Amino acid sequence: MKNAVRYGYPLLMLVGVNGAIIALAGSGAPKALLVAVVLAAIGLSFAAERAIPYEADWNRSHGDAGRDVAHVVVNESLMLASLAVIPLVAALRGPGAWWPHALPFWAQVLLAVLVADLGITAVHMASHRYGWLWRLHAVHHSVTRCYGLNGLMKHPLHQTLETLGGVTPLLILGMPVPVASALAAMVAVQLLLQHSNADYRVGALRSVLALNEGHRFHHQREAGAGDVDFGLFTLLWDHAFGTYVLDRRRRFTSADLGMAAKPDYPAAYREQLVAPFTAAGGCGEMGPLPRRTARERLQSVGRRSR
Repeated sequence: MKNAVRYGYPLLMLVGVNGAIIALAGSGAPKALLVAVVLAAIGLSFAAERAIPYEADWNRSHGDAGRDVAHVVVNESLMLASLAVIPLVAALRGPGAWWPHALPFWAQVLLAVLVADLGITAVHMASHRYGWLWRLHAVHHSVTRCYGLNGLMKHPLHQTLETLGGVTPLLILGMPVPVASALAAMVAVQLLLQHSNADYRVGALRSVLALNEGHRFHHQREAGAGDVDFGLFTLLWDHAFGTYVLDRRRRFTSADLGMAAKPDYPAAYREQLVAPFTAAGGCGEMGPLPRRTARERLQSVGRRSR
């Protein structure tokens, strides 16, 4: 039964849930139905984490459950509100958009996912290089467990910057609202999978898709160790820039996560909102990304795992 969940859960989320999102958005269904699908995905995520936990202790609140729910509500609301901006952008842009409307709807969504993945990954990488961005992004790296809701445990300003990085090229191209709605819902599903505490399996796709097995390496607490596996949907750009790492022998506990330079980083929601603008949210571990090859990164991970 557990093996059925291990292999069936990611398939259900990646194909079933995302497929339902694409079908609903493409048919012009009310956005409330897309919200309902995302809520169902959250329920599936929590169920899988309890059926096949990677780390049983991560299913228990570390005093962070209420804070994480607040982050999810605020950031998901911002994401939904951003959809209202698209018609305004279209009106300002006027005719002459380059969007490939002739493509099947699913192909338009796939295009949006790939373009957004590049933009969001670029902002993410920059957030590990530049101090002012790191101060905002550090909120996300303060986690001491990986589970579904961690994906949206972000400072709302950083969430906004990542969103702009991902969707601005799409808005310039003339992305339609239904495609944007599908993309927004699929981002939420991807974040659930990427931070999930479920010990699921995807085979060789682990080296292509940005899922939890690789993303745990991004949350390592040692200075510079988390400058890997930046992608949101895929690991294509991590392969291209030499920031891809995966060592299947490595196991993680709460002691391996967080920020070694900021062990006392504020944990409450309101404190995290102001932390980037105070001494408590200083740059800490931020620094230029090390110029290392993928082989050197993997060897470094291997040394830490022994």
